[in-house]
Amino acid sequence: MNARPLLVRHLGRQPYEPVWRAMQAFTNARGPDTPDELWLVQHDPVFTLGQAGKPEHVLAPGDIPVINVDRGGQVTYHGPGQIVAYPLLDLRRLKIGVRELVRRIEQSIIDTLAEWNVVAVRRDGAPGVYVGEAKIAALGLRVRRGCTFHGLAFNIAMDLAPFRRINPCGYAGLSVTQLLDLGGPSRLADVEDVLIVELGRQFGLSPQDADPALPRAAA
Repeated sequence: MNARPLLVRHLGRQPYEPVWRAMQAFTNARGPDTPDELWLVQHDPVFTLGQAGKPEHVLAPGDIPVINVDRGGQVTYHGPGQIVAYPLLDLRRLKIGVRELVRRIEQSIIDTLAEWNVVAVRRDGAPGVYVGEAKIAALGLRVRRGCTFHGLAFNIAMDLAPFRRINPCGYAGLSVTQLLDLGGPSRLADVEDVLIVELGRQFGLSPQDADPALPRAAA
């Protein structure tokens, strides 16, 4: 039996809000037969504050905008040199719940890092992926009508200084790291290729390249 497709869209560098609004529209418009998608993007510098996010965790945003969004989690930073991946999945069709969704996304990142001999772990009660005491990938998810949007942010080769302007994910003094500093590549495409395969494997889906633009229903 052939695996269901996972349509992969490489969106390049984009401002945050139009992609967020497109995810909402795509999720609202999809039906029971809509293929699952994976959007890969680098965002212009932005802090995003989740639904339960506390403004006091934004310490000194300066010239970087802060956007309140409809995902779980606290505050995080997105910027160039970071892979942001949005798995738009139908959990009912996959027959998994939110806890398993988080576990599988984390595992896909852990297995991607293993490609460059980086040992990473998850932490109970603190979603994301860690190398030693430092966080290398953050998760923030939303489920609507059994379908997911938002996703993961994976630090590859970026300016980490903006993380010092916030309490990352609501933790004061939390260290962050990136793959380049751990001996990995600086080219995001090299990491994306592995991450796509690992996400497909975790969810039993077959990745297929799609139009590198937002889908018409979501634009």
